[in-house]
Parts: sequence; C-alpha cells; structure tokens
Amino acid sequence: MPKRILQGTVVSDKGDKTVVVLVERRVKHPLYGKIIKLSKKYHAHDEKNEIRQGETVRIEECTPISKTKSWKVLDRVAKADPADVPTEA
Repeated sequence: MPKRILQGTVVSDKGDKTVVVLVERRVKHPLYGKIIKLSKKYHAHDEKNEIRQGETVRIEECTPISKTKSWKVLDRVAKADPADVPTEA
C-alpha cells in the first residue's frame, strides 16, 4: 500500500525534531452542496530541525516514531513570508 503524502503549513516548530503541520482540505457538504474547508494538525518528524514556522511542507506517512508522531517531513515547498510569522512581543 502506498504511503500518503500531504501538503500543509507549519504552525509550530517548538518541539525538538518535531513540527506541527496544518493540512486543509476542501470537501462538499453531503446535503447542502456547499464547499467547506476542513483542517487537521499532524505532528511530523524533522530530523535536522531546519523547518520553520510559516513554511509550506510536504509530509509522508511512516511507521510510528512516538505516541503522536507517525509522519515525517519530505521537503520544503515554500519559504515563510516574514509577514505571516508572528513575532514575540
């Protein structure tokens, strides 16, 4: 069975070798037919700690690494815009 590959935006990179990726998908409501956005957060393994918050990445399903991590970062699709990344105040 092939591994699933998803694309999303990194919302947190605070964990050691872990990033939280928000994946959004568009689905049609079964009764009303309206297109709605559903989102889900995945914890992904980032071996070199090189992915930063706000970047767009592709993640791949893998064997469980920890209790919550069963995805790994494949590659960076887009760099983060400085305007999108929140600053600490």
